[in-house]
Amino acid sequence: MTIQNESRAPFPPFTAETAAQKVRTAENAWNVQAPEKIALAYSVDSQWRNRVEFLQGREQITAFLQRKWAHELDYRLIKELWAFHDNQIAVRFAYEWHDAQGQWFRSYGNENWAFNDQGLMQKRHASINDLAILESERLFRWEFKTPRPDDYASLSDLNL
Repeated sequence: MTIQNESRAPFPPFTAETAAQKVRTAENAWNVQAPEKIALAYSVDSQWRNRVEFLQGREQITAFLQRKWAHELDYRLIKELWAFHDNQIAVRFAYEWHDAQGQWFRSYGNENWAFNDQGLMQKRHASINDLAILESERLFRWEFKTPRPDDYASLSDLNL
């Protein structure tokens, strides 16, 4: 169910340009870390699988993101378009964060997204693996809670 007049451009079917725009918009939002605002990009009945957690709806998505960023500190994310077709987008991503004890991690993963006609994400399936790294091995070093600068390296540029 979608609330009338609710939409989020660009809309499917996606082109290479609009799919890349959707990916970068999502990346920017997650880097800013405003869970309530991020949840508005998902349909009210959106279904997620994130690692082993299954969520449905904006309320659960918001709560999940709040828990995530209470644990994954100094989080910075880069997403890259992998493939697209009609109303679906596949991305690969990496993000860096540390826990409360100061251990840094780089988390790698893939997401599959499906959108409704209003451009809201209906499904998100994420598979993620965490790699402990040293602070000196970090690659994502831009200002915290801001979008990645436009001239910052991509995952491919960083050989990730």
